[in-house]
Amino acid sequence: MVKRVIATQKALKLIKKLQEEYGEILFHQSGGCCDGSVPLCYQKGDFKVGENDSFLGYIGEAPFYIHHSQYEYYKHTQLIINAKEGNGSEYSLEYGSGEMFVLELRLFSDEEVQALQTTS
Repeated sequence: MVKRVIATQKALKLIKKLQEEYGEILFHQSGGCCDGSVPLCYQKGDFKVGENDSFLGYIGEAPFYIHHSQYEYYKHTQLIINAKEGNGSEYSLEYGSGEMFVLELRLFSDEEVQALQTTS
């Protein structure tokens, strides 16, 4: 099965750490002017998912959403959530931990695009 969003082992480790500290969390793919386009992590209840947000899947048992306009831009790519050293966005839960979530992309093959269209 083709997934629209996945996480690396390093990101999954950071997700687990944040879940242990904060409980349920969720992700939203930012398209904001301040932080560029980064995956933001929120404690469940601290971010209101809107009617223009699309659910892409789960990473580390955390739901991942993206605004529809961002989805249109990324719909032919797989979002790969990774983690690296750094401070990240001050709006995201990992801020100040010395680690940050980053977005990496991989273009879907023609076969994957077709598979996604038949399951959507």
